[in-house]
Amino acid sequence: MLMRASTIVRRQALLKSNVISQEIVAYRHIHVVAQGKKTLRSNILLDLQRNYRITGISSIRYASTDETPLQSSLHASTDTTPPQSSPHASTDETPLQSSPYASTNETPLPSSPYDEIPDPPTPIQELMENIVKLHPNGEPTFQSLGLGGWTPSGLVQQFLEFMHISLDMPWWLTIVTATVCARVLIFPLVIRAQRNMIQLTNHMPVVQDMHMKLTEARKSGDHMESARIATEMMHYMKKNNVSLARNIMAPLIQAPVFISFFFALKKMANLPVESLKDGGFLWLKDLTVYDPYYIMPIVTSLTMFITIELGSDGANIHAMGMFRYVLRAVPFVALPFMIYFPGTVVTYWVTANLVSLLQTGVLKIPRVRKALNIPVLIKSNATAAKSKKGFVQEVKESWTNMKITKQLSDRERADTVQFNSAGKGPVIKTFKYDPTKQKQSATVLTKSRN
Repeated sequence: MLMRASTIVRRQALLKSNVISQEIVAYRHIHVVAQGKKTLRSNILLDLQRNYRITGISSIRYASTDETPLQSSLHASTDTTPPQSSPHASTDETPLQSSPYASTNETPLPSSPYDEIPDPPTPIQELMENIVKLHPNGEPTFQSLGLGGWTPSGLVQQFLEFMHISLDMPWWLTIVTATVCARVLIFPLVIRAQRNMIQLTNHMPVVQDMHMKLTEARKSGDHMESARIATEMMHYMKKNNVSLARNIMAPLIQAPVFISFFFALKKMANLPVESLKDGGFLWLKDLTVYDPYYIMPIVTSLTMFITIELGSDGANIHAMGMFRYVLRAVPFVALPFMIYFPGTVVTYWVTANLVSLLQTGVLKIPRVRKALNIPVLIKSNATAAKSKKGFVQEVKESWTNMKITKQLSDRERADTVQFNSAGKGPVIKTFKYDPTKQKQSATVLTKSRN
């Protein structure tokens, strides 16, 4: 089928080239005829008709009764010379055929399609852009289809094309293999995130105790105590190699990889790549359309939910507080959109989730954890008590903390404004009289005694 399509494309290209060549030849013929016509007219004005006798072109001029000055001067100078008659004219006819100056009244020449010179033809454009380059197996290259490039999604498309052509694999197996390779490359980041997550969980009771003390100090407005506790907590986390930011490093790094694969596969399905229409598996033969039975979207949603619950990417959902409820709702909110994703996207998504679950199972083996230097998880009562809080209770607690934080920030802002106004503004009058202007004491006049 692909060989037939390529043959049809080549025939169309050759036919288009032949038509353009014929048009160019026709335009050149018209141009040459028009130039000859123009030259003939100029030669008639110079009385050179005897040298250019072309069949089918009339040059008859009729004599006029009104003689022009130019005609009288010419006749005066040539009185002895008999006028030359046309070989086709009879002795009884009055028109003079070979004298271009015989009359100023000329009969109009018949209109011809060659009177106007057409515009020069445009050169033949290169037809290489219309020729589709093919692989040895007969499939068109991604470059000829407008895919590939040096963008992240373009690099993913080039990698998929290389695997599909070089290893001669069907498209569904190509997508699965590429997904496994990508997950293996970022597996060291998952291991590092697991270490940091366990370190944070083991030291969470001490960190929570310091955080509660810090909250109490802020509520009471003791800035010195809150600064001291914050510094102490920072030194403690640095000493025990605990970092809250590193706990989300693996999910943040995996996001660009997922986005690149998503847009690359979606563009391949929307184009579409013809070989994707029969490169599927089982019930999903056509990877350019969505799953008609909704099996792949449902499996994607379920595996995503299990991945979030088990913390397969290195994130402990039980230590995230209220944010864990948002993560748990993501698979079910995204399910209506997954239904209309093409088969290429859901195949990648299911494979990525299954690989994450497999990595989680491998990391739970004690020998593997010891070989990868992953610490042992210590369960504490404080962590268990925090995880037992309900959604409503955590929302109320978070709302209360937000209000307290806002009140403290407003109080600090008011103190700062008052301090600046006291140092830069006018002196506030706090006395009954101006001390710089001392009152003169009243003099008592006493009568001196003699």
